[in-house]
Amino acid sequence: MRRVRTALAATLAVLACENGKPAANPTLGAGTTSSSGASETGNTETAAPPPQTTETGGTTEPATTGGTTGETTCNFICETTGEANSEAPQCDNWGQDCPVGQKCAAYATGDSRAWNSLKCVPVQENGGQAGDPCTVEGSSVSGIDSCAFGSMCWNVDSDTSQGMCVALCSGSPEAAECLDPSTTCVIINDGMLNLCLPQCDPLLQNCASSDLCLLSPSDANTFVCALDASGDTGAVFDPCEFANSCGKGLVCQDPGFAAECDPQAAGCCLPYCDTTAPDCPGKDQICMPWYDPGAVPPGYENLGLCARPWG
Repeated sequence: MRRVRTALAATLAVLACENGKPAANPTLGAGTTSSSGASETGNTETAAPPPQTTETGGTTEPATTGGTTGETTCNFICETTGEANSEAPQCDNWGQDCPVGQKCAAYATGDSRAWNSLKCVPVQENGGQAGDPCTVEGSSVSGIDSCAFGSMCWNVDSDTSQGMCVALCSGSPEAAECLDPSTTCVIINDGMLNLCLPQCDPLLQNCASSDLCLLSPSDANTFVCALDASGDTGAVFDPCEFANSCGKGLVCQDPGFAAECDPQAAGCCLPYCDTTAPDCPGKDQICMPWYDPGAVPPGYENLGLCARPWG
């Protein structure tokens, strides 16, 4: 019986959040180094069910059928490696080495819609703390916002330029910390973003507003709140490419896990399930444990995925 991949997390992508609306087709890159230090060749692992990711210091790559990458729309985590219009970072978002009165902020260079570099920007006096409402200047990926030192404006509505301040991680990429214990550090976009995002329960889907509860791209033992990029699609058995392109309670997984899925699709929206009270919609589906026995993180003992066994 083929098992659900523990570190499954289909690709999520971080572009500007534009009121839940996908941004314009970014090109997804390949060829990076994993967070464990292992060299990756640009495609993704082939041993586990697609869609998969290679974790690259928190940056992820999409896996389509055959292990190739292409263009898509996305809202949460987008690979930015190799973008021609990216500029070298001007500062260190961990060391915060900008002059007094400024902060090191992620922004998008050129015509990119993904945060792909870092620069020093002014810090507003009495700027917002984590959890406070905020505004951005210009586009939502300009890097200039009303949040205090050590935070950035996140989940910005493109119509109002308003969002919410989230804290940046402290420490280092190897020993990241978040002051709020209800959040966890997520490092994405080639390390250009280091955000303390809320932890959540995928069975409860207990994130604020329409956010989804999905596996963290930085930690296979933690689920975090991610922006919903499903738009008008993302129902159960719909085709998908990114983890956050499915609706609440669903996740992008291998189409082979359901007879109702398109076998040629890169992924298929399938529901999480409770192994103690399974209720799966597909033919011959069972509630397959998400984690291998003996490797279940506390709090996720009953977590499963509706899938039909084969192997």
